[in-house]
Amino acid sequence: MGGTDKAMLGLAGRPLFSHVAGRIGPQVAALAISANGDPLRFAPLPVLADPPERRGEGPLAGVLSGLDWAAAQGMDLLLTVPTDTPFLPRDLVARLDEAGGGTEIAIAASAGRAHPSVALWPLAERDRIAALFAAGERRLRMAAPGAREVAFDATPDPFMNLNSPEDLRTAEALLDAGAP
Repeated sequence: MGGTDKAMLGLAGRPLFSHVAGRIGPQVAALAISANGDPLRFAPLPVLADPPERRGEGPLAGVLSGLDWAAAQGMDLLLTVPTDTPFLPRDLVARLDEAGGGTEIAIAASAGRAHPSVALWPLAERDRIAALFAAGERRLRMAAPGAREVAFDATPDPFMNLNSPEDLRTAEALLDAGAP
């Protein structure tokens, strides 16, 4: 999207991240956003910035920051979702938790494709993931070997990423048409 902050793009009169927060908020005990830069743009949500040694190192760095935050909150699990997926399932956490049983990583899938950025991560995995990261691994999928995949079949695709102006227009049309 031309280097813009996708989380702040307008969709149906609201920033994209607020659509995602509206879907996820009722499913979790606490909500935060992993982002670098000015944290005030996401107020009142807490913003989890990557520490300097992990800044710019990709989504796995954000997962580690999220795991650290969740541990400080006394949680056992961390849900990760991208901020450009406005049609996330309203039962996402329950289904991922059921599949992972609270002890295994569970990843969402749709249309025959896994979405490792949409995952439930047990905090017990934090040290293993940190070691992988320290060894140079940056791919989410490689940090989740043997993860349970949970298929979600719906229209529109609940994990549709908005990566272009056309995707944004499509999402707007879907919302106008009453998409869930």
